[in-house]
Amino acid sequence: MNIIETSIPGVVIIEPRIFNDERGYFYESFSQREFEKMVLKTVFIQDNESKSSYGVLRGLHFQKGKYSQSKMVSCVKGQVLDVAVDIRKGSPYFGKWVSCLLSDENHRCFFIPRGFAHGFSVLSKVAVFQYKCDNYYAPDKEGAILWNDPSLNINWQIPDDKIILSEKDLKHPLLKDCDCLFDYKEDLYK
Repeated sequence: MNIIETSIPGVVIIEPRIFNDERGYFYESFSQREFEKMVLKTVFIQDNESKSSYGVLRGLHFQKGKYSQSKMVSCVKGQVLDVAVDIRKGSPYFGKWVSCLLSDENHRCFFIPRGFAHGFSVLSKVAVFQYKCDNYYAPDKEGAILWNDPSLNINWQIPDDKIILSEKDLKHPLLKDCDCLFDYKEDLYK
């Protein structure tokens, strides 16, 4: 496994070692031991999968307080642009974002620690997206930021008139109006 640092410490891209031959390929998609040695000591307890068509944009979501989640995400079919936004008040990276192109061809994973909002846009005809979480989903503790917040200026790599959003994702607050952000000094892994 190869770890690629991003411009925000703690948010990393994970590239597996892929073994190709005439039969196809093999790679280890996850090793708890290697992940803890190279990234962070945490235990993933829930796996999720979604299927979406071109233009679907999901995000920017997070879980509040003790329900916060780290996520390790991948795209097993198609291609997505995955985005992590630092929402830790007091962080030198507050309001900054990083992205990673995930696909069934590059087999990359993207690790997003607690204290970040997360979203993705589907760039292929269809995408199957998988993610591991280190905390259980609590629907009543969900927070979010508006996908097109002008202060973030995220390029989702889809024309605005092609973006498909849920009713819920159309109504989130701007980052400056969100009252449920994280404290940079807080230990989010307790």
